[in-house]
Amino acid sequence: MSFLSNSDTIHVEVCLRGNDARPNALRSNIESALKGYFQTAINLPRNVAFQPDLTHEHTELVCSVLLERDNGEAQPLKPAETKYRFHFYTTKPEEAQLGLFSNEEGSDGIDSVVAASHALLPSAQFVGLWENLIYEPGLKEKLLKFALSALMFSQHRVDTNVIACNRLILLHGPPGTGKTSLCKALAQKLAIRTQGSYAYTHLVEINSHSLFSKWFSESGKLVARLFYKITELVSDQNNLVCVLIDEVESLAYARSAMSSNEPRDAMRVVNAVLTQLDAIKSCPNVLILATSNLAQSIDLAFVDRADIRLFIGFPGILAIREIYKSMLAELMSAGVLQREVLEAEDAEEGLLSQLAERSIGLSGRTLRKLPLLAHAQYTSSDLFELDQKISLSDFLDAMLEALEKHLGEQRLLKLESMEEL
Repeated sequence: MSFLSNSDTIHVEVCLRGNDARPNALRSNIESALKGYFQTAINLPRNVAFQPDLTHEHTELVCSVLLERDNGEAQPLKPAETKYRFHFYTTKPEEAQLGLFSNEEGSDGIDSVVAASHALLPSAQFVGLWENLIYEPGLKEKLLKFALSALMFSQHRVDTNVIACNRLILLHGPPGTGKTSLCKALAQKLAIRTQGSYAYTHLVEINSHSLFSKWFSESGKLVARLFYKITELVSDQNNLVCVLIDEVESLAYARSAMSSNEPRDAMRVVNAVLTQLDAIKSCPNVLILATSNLAQSIDLAFVDRADIRLFIGFPGILAIREIYKSMLAELMSAGVLQREVLEAEDAEEGLLSQLAERSIGLSGRTLRKLPLLAHAQYTSSDLFELDQKISLSDFLDAMLEALEKHLGEQRLLKLESMEEL
C-alpha cells in the first residue's frame, strides 16, 4: 500500500469511538455515509476536526472527522471531482505511556534509569496537536511528505548503499518554537496515515540527560541498552517505531569541540549513539526524530546522517495572526469571551493587527502564554465583573498591555545580562 497520494486527494481522518475491532463492512458503511454528507454539506471545515451531522447510528460511532489536503490548502471541495482517502483510527489512553526501564539493577550491574518514555499511538493526549501547530505555509506538509517518502523507500527495500536513506529528521532552531511538539504530532499523523501497513505505532522519547551516568564510563553502556530495547520493538514488522531524541546535542555533542579536560565518557556516548543509529537504519520500520536548540554544537557525523535538516524559527506575521485567532476562538468556544467576528473587530479598531505586529520576534511558546496573562491583567481592572463574558476589544486591549509588559521585562533581562558581562 502506498502512503503517498496526489495533490487532488482529500485525506479523511475518521476518529472512531471505542476500540479498534471494527469490521470492514462497518467502516465501509461509515465511509458511504460520510461521502453522502460531503455531497450535501456547505462550507465544510478543512484542517480542523469537526463532528459531522450523520444519522444517529453513525454519530454514535464517529468521534470526529478531519479533512486535509497534502499541500495543507483549504480549497473549496468539489464533491463530484474529489478523490477521498479514508483513514479510520481510535486513540489509545494516556495510561499507555510507560518507562522502558524499571528501577531494578540491570544484569550488568548498572542501576537502571528511566532513559525513555514509551507511548502507543494514536494517543488521546496528542489529538488536535498537528492542527494547532501553526507555522509558515507548507512547512508541516513538507515534513510529513518526507517522512512518508522515507518509509515508502524502506518498504520497497531501496538499497541504502545506492540511495542514502537513514530515516533521520533533524529539527533545529531557537527554544519555544514547537520542535518537540511537531515531532510528536508528526508521529501521531504517521500512526493514522500508515495504519494499513502497521498494526501498532510506538513513540519512544529518549531522555537524553538521564543517559549520562554519575559513574565513569557507564553512559555508553546505557545508550547501548536503550537501543537494544528499541530494537526489540523494531524486530516486530507490525510495529512502526518513531524514536524522538530531544535536545540531541546532549547525546551527540561535537567531538571536535571537546577539550582534553572533557570526560572520556562524553566521547563514548557520541560514538555509541552513532554506532546504534548505523545499526538500526537497516530496519525498515523505524524513524528517528531529533531536535536541537544548538545545532552548531552537534557532532558533524550526526548532522551528516540526517536526511533532512529543517530550521524551525520564530513565527512570521501571518502565522502570528493565525495563532492569535485560534486562541481567541478557543476562548470564545470556552465561554470566556463574547462570540464576535474577529475580522469585523480588526477592520474597525485594528487591535489584532497591532498585536500581531508588536509580537514579531517572539516564540510560539511565548505567544500562547499571553491570553492567560491578559486575563489576569483584565480581571484586576475596574472593567471586570464576575461571571460576565469579556468583549473581544477589551480582551485585545488587555493582551496588548500584557505583551508590552512582557517586552519590557525582556529588555530588563537583556540589560542585566549585559551588565554581568
